[in-house]
Amino acid sequence: MNNNKVQIFDTTLRDGEQVPGCKLNTEQKIIIAKQLDILGVDVIEAGFPMSSPGDFNSVFEVSKIVKNARVCALTRANKKDIEIAAQALKYAKYPRIHTGIGTSNSHIIHKFNSTPDKVIERAIEAVAYAKTFVEDVEFYAEDAGRTENVFLAKMCEAVIKAGATVLNIPDTTGYCLPDEYGAKIKFLKTHVKGIDKVIISCHCHNDLGLATANAIAGIQNGARQIECTINGIGERAGNTALEEVVMILKQHPYLNLDTSINTRLIYSTSKLVQNHMGMYVQPNKAIVGDNAFAHSSGIHQDGVIKNRGTYEIIDPEEVGVTESSIVLTARSGRAALAYRAKNVGYDLTKMELDILYPEFLKFADHRKEVNDDDIHHLMNLDTFLKSSVNF
Repeated sequence: MNNNKVQIFDTTLRDGEQVPGCKLNTEQKIIIAKQLDILGVDVIEAGFPMSSPGDFNSVFEVSKIVKNARVCALTRANKKDIEIAAQALKYAKYPRIHTGIGTSNSHIIHKFNSTPDKVIERAIEAVAYAKTFVEDVEFYAEDAGRTENVFLAKMCEAVIKAGATVLNIPDTTGYCLPDEYGAKIKFLKTHVKGIDKVIISCHCHNDLGLATANAIAGIQNGARQIECTINGIGERAGNTALEEVVMILKQHPYLNLDTSINTRLIYSTSKLVQNHMGMYVQPNKAIVGDNAFAHSSGIHQDGVIKNRGTYEIIDPEEVGVTESSIVLTARSGRAALAYRAKNVGYDLTKMELDILYPEFLKFADHRKEVNDDDIHHLMNLDTFLKSSVNF
C-alpha cells in the first residue's frame, strides 16, 4: 500500500444510520452506496447483517452493486454473527468482515463480566473464524480510547497473528484529546510486532467535538484509514465527518497525505444523504453547511470581492458548491451592496451608491437578510429616483 494514501472507510450506512429517526430502507441504501462508490471511498460499511433481516438484505443487495469499493459488514465476536455476515457479503467483489470486542476495563468487567485474557481469546477466535470466509478481516477494539495502551498493544499483536488485516482503534465515547489519541496510535506503531503488515484505522466519535481532530492526529502518527460518515452523522453527537478530514488533507499538502475522494462530489453527496435520512446539517457546518461559503460581514465581503483567498481557504467549486455567497445584512458595506446590485442589473456609480447606501441600511435594520427583490425595491424608492440619474 502507498504509505501516503489514506483510505476512507465510510460508515454512513451503518454507524450513521444508528441515529434515531434516520433509518434507511434497502432501496435508499443502494442509492447512497452507488454515490459513495462514485465519490471514491475505499470501503463502504453497508450494515450489521445479524441485527435484522432488513439489514442483512441491505448488505446483500449493496454487495451486488458496488463496483470499486470494498463492502464491509459488521459483526460481534461470535461465530453466528460472522457466518451471517459472510452470507450477506456473498456477491461482494471485495468483501471485508469487521469483527471485534470491547477492550477497556469498563467493557471487560461490566459489559462482559470477563477477564482480559478471556477477551483476547474471544478476539483471536473471531478473527481466525472470519478469516475462513474472507481474506480481508478488520478487527475493532471497542472503547480503545479508554483502554490501557499496554493491554491494547497485546490485543493488537494477538489479532494480527490470527490474520487481521486492519486494526480499528475506536475512540468509542469521544473521550480522547487529540494528543492522547495520537500518542496511542504512535505507541501501537512502536510496540506491536507485525504492525507494519496491517493498516491502523481511526474511528472517532464527536461527544466532545473532537472527532475530526482526533482522526487527523491518528493519521499524523501512522494510521492510514479514517472511518467516517457523510455530514458527520452517527451515534449521539456523531462520527468523524468525511468532508472535513478529506478537505483537511487536501488543504494541507505539506502533510504529504491524500485520499481517492473526488471532492467535487462532496456537496451533492451531502445533500443526497440529508434528503434520504431527513437529518439536515446546521448552516455553520464546515464544508457542506449553507453558510460555509457565505459572507455577511462588510469587512469580510470587501476582502472576498477583491480576492477570494482573503477569507476563503477552499475554492467552493472544489467541493461542488457553485459559488461563494455575499449575503446582504445591516453589517454589509458599500462594496457588497454594489456587488449584489450589479448581479441583478444595476451598475452603480460612486455617487449613486452613496445615495442608495443609507437607504439600504435603514431597510436592512428591519430585515434579517436583504434579497434580490429587495434590491429592486430599493432602486425604485422615490428618494433614490429623485436623487439619481435614470438607468
